[in-house]
Amino acid sequence: MSNIKSLFATRLYHAALSAHGKPIDTDELAASCFSIAEDDEAGQDWCEENGYAGYTSYASLDDLPYRFPIFKDLVAVLDKHVAAFAKDLEFDLGDRKLVLDSLWLNILPEGGIHTSHIHPHSVISGTTYVTMPEGASAIRFEDPRLPMMMAAPGRVKEAREELRPFIYVAPEAGDVLLWESWLRHEVPMNMIEEDRVSVSFNYNWA
Repeated sequence: MSNIKSLFATRLYHAALSAHGKPIDTDELAASCFSIAEDDEAGQDWCEENGYAGYTSYASLDDLPYRFPIFKDLVAVLDKHVAAFAKDLEFDLGDRKLVLDSLWLNILPEGGIHTSHIHPHSVISGTTYVTMPEGASAIRFEDPRLPMMMAAPGRVKEAREELRPFIYVAPEAGDVLLWESWLRHEVPMNMIEEDRVSVSFNYNWA
């Protein structure tokens, strides 16, 4: 009798922010994001120089929790989600813990895109979704084994989720996704007129 099992799992954490800690007001969070984007001239200049259609504070601001209290509240909730994910991953952290390393906001208008990338020098990365209008771009995750598959045939269209080369996830506003930072991902072009707003972050082993 055959024995076939899955090895080397890639875990993806998906939950509502409200599952840990007090609920975050996404309307207030959205207003804060747009206010920051409007005032952040350095971030606007970076986006223009680098051809980023939309806005990100990634290269300009590193103190969002000190600018608006709601970001401080958000970090307190994210800490609990990351701790839960680290437990699921069965990390041996010793007497240390995973701590926030960076936090930035993203506003993708119609035509905006975030090309395929990973998050070097981090352990867990993630995004929480502030606005996700109907039809806004899902996030796409890539099987990390693809470069080593060489002559492997493609998968059938109805392949089981864990065997597909790409997985699309369309969260709702107020959701959080977490993954190990080596997992390659991207956001395809936003094809709707409304802005897709999210807050992304990295956690390191302190």
